[in-house]
Amino acid sequence: MSTPVIGVLALQGDVREHLIALAAADAVARAVRRPEELAEVDGLVIPGGESTTISKLAHLFGMMEPLRARVRDGMPVYGTCAGMIMLADKILDPRSGQETIGGIDMIVRRNAFGRQNESFEAAVDVEGVDGDPVEGVFIRAPWVESVGAEAEVLATHEGHIVAVRQGNALATSFHPELTGDHRVHGLFVDMVRANRTPGS
Repeated sequence: MSTPVIGVLALQGDVREHLIALAAADAVARAVRRPEELAEVDGLVIPGGESTTISKLAHLFGMMEPLRARVRDGMPVYGTCAGMIMLADKILDPRSGQETIGGIDMIVRRNAFGRQNESFEAAVDVEGVDGDPVEGVFIRAPWVESVGAEAEVLATHEGHIVAVRQGNALATSFHPELTGDHRVHGLFVDMVRANRTPGS
């Protein structure tokens, strides 16, 4: 099977780090800003950044509806931090006009772990990632207040849900792309491979 092509939504946030991590996990990684670029990828990463800004820019670039359509149609998608917020069906405390792509039946609280100066790292056991715990980098990170019946909790930290999967959608509160440990990206690349039809 050919190497999967995975995009990183390049509207705002730590795009470069995800491109590097995906390449290290044996994917072809591309920056995606426009609908025609989205149409060419097998999966997509939505990076950390500022979820309100990403929401506004997605509308500005004509990306919001194409993103929703592809996620609805089953395209594998992985959101980190702000990307987790973008994949939530509901935000507990949205800013005015803030919208999400949706795709995971979960309620997310923005900035739940505190402000920038309260950022921290912690070892996190992530279901589906073999070996030692993942070093989670939490920067103004959200947590998941609750999940629906179809969403699977993959990790918690201090009693709070920090990693969730529902079908082809994966989300983490933390930033694995900042650590040099590419196992979470490897998990996502495997999800993308599994979703492709044989011989594609």
